[in-house]
Amino acid sequence: MGEQPASPRCGLSVTISRRGAGYLLHSRQWVSAAPEECFEFFADARNLETLTPAFLRFRIVSPLPIEMRSGARIEYRLSLGGIPLRWLTRIEDWQPGRTFTDVQLRGPYAEWIHVHRFEPGDTGTWITDEVRYRLPFAPVSSFAHELFVKPRLVAIFEHRSRAMRFLLP
Repeated sequence: MGEQPASPRCGLSVTISRRGAGYLLHSRQWVSAAPEECFEFFADARNLETLTPAFLRFRIVSPLPIEMRSGARIEYRLSLGGIPLRWLTRIEDWQPGRTFTDVQLRGPYAEWIHVHRFEPGDTGTWITDEVRYRLPFAPVSSFAHELFVKPRLVAIFEHRSRAMRFLLP
């Protein structure tokens, strides 16, 4: 259960490694836009649908626009393998222009904590994601992780990376 190698197709580094009873996904991508511009893009919940691959059939259920801030809640509807799911997250650690965290309150994972960071560079921004997650029904679910969850998470972050390169060139 080593790391998932980087994805050279879209200039993205993604690793997924085992962490105790769960996993850690680490993603890093360079975007030639200012950190504030990148943060604003992510702070607009409507862009979540653009950043999510079509195979998830992802839709925001919460009324738009959503005032993004610490404590904001966002409800989504998506489909995993044809199974419809609802996902509710809460925004935590909201630091405009720098970082924010979304935490799953209800959804398909036993735990999902996603930290988004926007770090300035000379001519753009490093966008870094760290997702700590656990699957339900561990340790039985470790088999499902390798066959189903891990490849789909990599595909989701690859799609997101391609979308960001187009939307934040």
